[in-house]
Amino acid sequence: MKAADYQVTRSIKLTDYKTHEDFGKKSKLEDELDEVSKAIAEIQNAMYAHGKYAVLICIQGMDTAGKDSLIREVFKNLNPRGLVVHSFKVPTPLELGHDYLWRHYVALPARGKFGIFNRTHYENVLVTRVHPEYILGENIPGIDSIADIDAAFWEERFRQINNFEQHIAENGTIIFKFFLNLSKEEQKNRLLRRLDKPNKNWKFSPGDLKERKLWDDYQRCYEEAINNTSKFHAPWYIIPADDKPTARLILAKILLEKLSEYTDIKEPELDEKTKANIDQYRKELEGEE
Repeated sequence: MKAADYQVTRSIKLTDYKTHEDFGKKSKLEDELDEVSKAIAEIQNAMYAHGKYAVLICIQGMDTAGKDSLIREVFKNLNPRGLVVHSFKVPTPLELGHDYLWRHYVALPARGKFGIFNRTHYENVLVTRVHPEYILGENIPGIDSIADIDAAFWEERFRQINNFEQHIAENGTIIFKFFLNLSKEEQKNRLLRRLDKPNKNWKFSPGDLKERKLWDDYQRCYEEAINNTSKFHAPWYIIPADDKPTARLILAKILLEKLSEYTDIKEPELDEKTKANIDQYRKELEGEE
């Protein structure tokens, strides 16, 4: 597989994309994922020392798409000091006191680090588009009722998001955006498992069923968001998500392939003076009592 197999480079319809791929036995996929994860960790270590790039990984998907477990398994070999995960929930009063992108700006990874957005700034053109009444809580000038939230409003948001991503890309942030493409039938199965397994009950909320009834609305909004914001500097990748081990491996391989293209990411070399005295430093250490 190649990253290009999943990258969005033209206008798409989600119904044309697979939700399931079978790469073989789960144990084989897990072993391969472990090797790919270790290779990504090597790049991350070099990037941390290099200190000129950051990596932002945005993960979106319907409820039960497997975002949490994917993050756990794909990034388990990375050094925690170079990895920061943010899960964006309902905006707090502090966050609502700023523009909608503010909380995402302040959560961006520093140079040398990986940042993962579990749910992302795209919630502002997804959840709020399906539930436009949420926009009223942002206290935006000129938006006094749902009637004020028209097509031009959403076009402006897409423009703002594109500008946000272009700005951070131009300043050294490598952006990946992944949509976990889950089928409605598989979501049903996963919700049922949450009800059937006592140790999974805590994940279930009656609100999940209310949102499920809006499935078609969400799919339409995802499709439009992807079509308006998949850019060369901030591409979207559509990952078939019905099989979790396969989805994890595809995402990890895309990261490894694309990050490997940054051949300038290397650990800095020692300065000439330190390098010339390495033997002396070694003797000092070996001569300690």
